[in-house]
Amino acid sequence: MRRLNRKKTLNLMKELDAFPKVPESYVETSASGGTVSLIAFTTIAFLTIMEFTVYRDTWMKYEYEVDKDFTSKLRINIDITVAMRCQYVGADVLDLAETMVASADGLIYEPVVFDLSPQQKEWQRMLQLIQSRLQEEHSLQDVIFKSAFKSASTALPPREDNSLQSPDACRIHGHLYVNKVAGNFHITVGKAIPHPRGHAHLAALVSHESYNFSHRIDHLSFGELIPGIINPLDGTEKIASDHNQMFQYFITIVPTKLHTYKISAETHQFSVTERERVINHAAGSHGVSGIFMKYDISSLMVTVTEEHMPFWQFLVRLCGIIGGIFSTTGILHGFGRFVAEVIFCRFRLRSYRSVSVPLPDGHTSNHLPLITDNSTH
Repeated sequence: MRRLNRKKTLNLMKELDAFPKVPESYVETSASGGTVSLIAFTTIAFLTIMEFTVYRDTWMKYEYEVDKDFTSKLRINIDITVAMRCQYVGADVLDLAETMVASADGLIYEPVVFDLSPQQKEWQRMLQLIQSRLQEEHSLQDVIFKSAFKSASTALPPREDNSLQSPDACRIHGHLYVNKVAGNFHITVGKAIPHPRGHAHLAALVSHESYNFSHRIDHLSFGELIPGIINPLDGTEKIASDHNQMFQYFITIVPTKLHTYKISAETHQFSVTERERVINHAAGSHGVSGIFMKYDISSLMVTVTEEHMPFWQFLVRLCGIIGGIFSTTGILHGFGRFVAEVIFCRFRLRSYRSVSVPLPDGHTSNHLPLITDNSTH
C-alpha cells in the first residue's frame, strides 16, 4: 500500500511538472544559436553588475510636515571675522519678543589678523568653489548629507606662518541659544547695553574713521553642529568700500531632521539673500553701519531619510532581467531564423528554371524532371 501511494504521489508530481524535459536527441544546435546565447549571457552579466551597483547605492527621501515644536531653543553657531578691533565692536541678538541675548555668555572675541595665510586662502578658495557648484547642482547636497561625519572638517585651519603682524581684526565665534521666533543677529560699533525701550550700543567712544565692517563668514549654522555639512554662507567674504556701510543678510530657516546610516541629528537648513548699501542720511539712506542677519523660521519641517533598496526587490529585478533577456533573445532568434529561411527559399526557387518534358500522349509537362543516380549512366 505504501509503495502504491508513493507511485501515485510521484505520478501526480510528474503531471504537475511545468518544466517538461526534452530528450537530447531532439535538440538541434546551430552556430547562430550559440552566437545569440553568448550575446545573451554577456548582456545578463553586464546588467547584473549594473543592478548590483544600484542595489549598493542609497538615496535621500524628503518628507514635509508642520513643525509643532515651539518651546525649544534655537542654537546659532557663529564664526565671523570683522576687520575692526575687538574693543570697538559688539554682537547680540534681538528677537520679535524684544528679548535681547547677551553675547558674553556664548561668544568669544579673539584678536586676529584679517588677511589669511596661503593655506587659509586655499581653504577659502576650495570652499567658495564648492558653494558655486552647490548652487548649480542641487543634488550635491545629498552627497554632503551622506558624507556627514566622514568628510574632513570644514572649519578654518589655523595659521601656519606665525605672522608677527599685530592683530587688526576680531574673530567672533561660539554659539548662542535664542527663542524659536524671528530675530536679528547683528554686529555693530560699540558694546551692547540693556535699555528699557530695547537695547543700545556704546558707539560714541569709537572714532568714525575706525569703522570698517569688511568681514569674512567662516561658519554660520543653526541647530546641532554637524561636521562635514557646508552651509550657504560658509566662506563668504565682503570688503567694505565706505566707513558707513551696512551689510544685510535675510535668512529663512527650515527645521530639518537628518537620518542616515551614519548619523541621526536635528539641524536646520537655510536660504539667504544679501544686500549692502552705504549709510548716507543726506541722501535718504538711513540706518546703522554694521552686519545684520535677520532670520525667520519656517513653519514646515523637513525630514531627510537615507533609504536603500530592499534585498527582495533586488532579487525580483534580477529575475526579471534574466528571464526577460532569455525570452527576448529567444524570440528574436526565432524570428530572425524564420526570415532567413523565407529569403533563402525564395532565392532557391528563382534559381531553378522550368523544363518542358514531352509525354507519350502528345502533352507537355512543365514540372522539373526527377534526377536520379541511374540517369547519369
